[in-house]
Amino acid sequence: MLELHESCIRLQLEATDKEEVLQELAALVSHRCEQVDHEQLHRILLEREHVGSTGVGNGIAIPHGKVPGLEEILLGFGRSRKGIFFDAVDNRPVHIFVPILSPVNMAGEYLRALARISRLLKDSTTRSRLLQAADSRDVQEIFRTATD
Repeated sequence: MLELHESCIRLQLEATDKEEVLQELAALVSHRCEQVDHEQLHRILLEREHVGSTGVGNGIAIPHGKVPGLEEILLGFGRSRKGIFFDAVDNRPVHIFVPILSPVNMAGEYLRALARISRLLKDSTTRSRLLQAADSRDVQEIFRTATD
């Protein structure tokens, strides 16, 4: 089961562009992996974006990467009410960001996590619930019930 820690949830991102949101997401999850600083996490997310946008459409982005020294898969959640242009496949702004960071040696688990989060966010009801969530616990409950 993937765990989304309350401290890795931000319901109102301050970023206004792609670079800023990747920086904010890296900082958001960095305290969960003290052996890796948020600048390194930012660099990993940014390098992955250079390969191709992780903006999958329908207002969703799943920035992800493999992190040397990380011991477990980390999830984060960020929401932007205004939306952020993120070079998404449908050219629409992104409102929901779910960063996934994985240890280098957990390729299978990493791919399963990406697939599970993708399935979760494809559901329009789930997306709507995440956009309307009042607090971090609501977001955690949505993830918990949808990824079990």
